[in-house]
Amino acid sequence: MATLEQNKAQKVGLLLVNLGSPDAPTAQAVKPFLKQFLSDRRVVDLPALFWQPILRAIILRKRPSRSAALYKKIWLDEGAPLTVYSRAIQTSLQAWVNAQQLDCCVQLGMTYGNPSLESALHKLTQAGVERVVLLPLFPQYSTTTTAAVEDAYGRAAHGLKCKLPMRLIGDYHDQSCHIDALAASVLAHRRQQKQANHLLVSFHGTPEATRKKGDPYYQQCLHTAALLVQKLGLTAADYSVCFQSRFGYQSWLQPYTDDTLTQLAQQGHEQVDVICPGFAVDCLETLEEVAIGFAQHFKAAGGQGLNYIPALNQTQVQIDALGDLVKREVGGLDGALR
Repeated sequence: MATLEQNKAQKVGLLLVNLGSPDAPTAQAVKPFLKQFLSDRRVVDLPALFWQPILRAIILRKRPSRSAALYKKIWLDEGAPLTVYSRAIQTSLQAWVNAQQLDCCVQLGMTYGNPSLESALHKLTQAGVERVVLLPLFPQYSTTTTAAVEDAYGRAAHGLKCKLPMRLIGDYHDQSCHIDALAASVLAHRRQQKQANHLLVSFHGTPEATRKKGDPYYQQCLHTAALLVQKLGLTAADYSVCFQSRFGYQSWLQPYTDDTLTQLAQQGHEQVDVICPGFAVDCLETLEEVAIGFAQHFKAAGGQGLNYIPALNQTQVQIDALGDLVKREVGGLDGALR
């Protein structure tokens, strides 16, 4: 086991990883992104001989244009929100570790699309790092996301013949610094709105079959939500936990967010606040699906207003929370981080 002094002497490469986005809000750009994403067995756990003909003949013919139209609604001048905000985190974390006088180089890679994880790892090796800390920007661990990052890192390291020691921060769903940051965002939203509405805690869903295979994601989501509402001092009547973004016809984690919103409207809730603690940064699933799509759904069901609480993005509370995790890893502390 390396000593604290030995680890401090090493130049560390911090590799931030997010899922990724297409390069442009066009069908031409979305198609290769979707092909890469939906060809990953971590994402769609079906035999290739069965799945690939469906993907190529049906999904990749119809879905790119529909997805491109959705991306256009939220696209920023600088690019896809997920990419823009992830880069902002990279920049801010580099400034944070510099201020802490840590010998650490921060790079950003995506599991799918650009910048590729391989290009980010190449930059770290060129910078002369001696070990890598891999930080997927997914607060909860899932085989569909975090394990996919591990797979992609393994392929990148193999392709670059990189044999640097690597340590994974597999999740931070219950870290006190992260829960504090989420609670602070809710309280800031309520101060701005000057009222406290029913809080909907919506996580990205995964297939129910994935949970049954032992994936810890569902339980970690529930744990995050429990710690958050405890920090906020909410009662059971003050909040709901649900899951969004289901795809296909199989059963996904429940209750579903759209069904929950319908029930809340029928129960007489005129306003709801929605936070998505499974997303480190805002993206298509939060800015379009929640802030636009679910807001329309809630109104159609009889509600008056859905108020989306933005992801932590590059806010200082998020940078401080992630920085705390990184400092412990770069400092060489072993064991669980709590």
